[in-house]
Amino acid sequence: MYFAALLARTEDGWEASDTELDDVETLADLADLAREASVDEDTVLVFIEQEDAWFGIVRVEGEDDPRIYVSDAAAAARSSYGEILIDELIDKDNDPADDLDTLDLDGTEDGEPGGADDEYTDTGDGLAADGETVPTGAIGDREILADLGLSGAELLALESDAMAEIAEALGAADVLETVR
Repeated sequence: MYFAALLARTEDGWEASDTELDDVETLADLADLAREASVDEDTVLVFIEQEDAWFGIVRVEGEDDPRIYVSDAAAAARSSYGEILIDELIDKDNDPADDLDTLDLDGTEDGEPGGADDEYTDTGDGLAADGETVPTGAIGDREILADLGLSGAELLALESDAMAEIAEALGAADVLETVR
């Protein structure tokens, strides 16, 4: 079960709204959803949480590239919404020229049954698919909320009920609770 919410910063504080992710297939879709909630291109935070297994934060400010943090990459990689975030973070390290060939080594096209990207496999150091390793633990911009009152060290230390603790640090606990 997922919980997803948008927190939009305004002159009067934070405004929260729950959101459906049914139409979200890419990070661009998620960023567009956040920009629609923005007032005067102010900060919008997208929270995604899956039953205390992992949580992700996407920070969107105007037309800037979204900033992403995921609490547990290996757990998120097993989730459709988490995979959107993880793939974006991992792809930033890859050479776009590596994506020229759309056939996997077994002869199937990407996404077809039997292809290497059907699921991640445990390598002991993380999860692997398509020759990429997804590390266990946190991945992304650990300082994503530092200027809003939550340091990278504090973010890394969060475990259960992370969304409530983040909202409390931002001064948005009451508005987030109304959509929860």
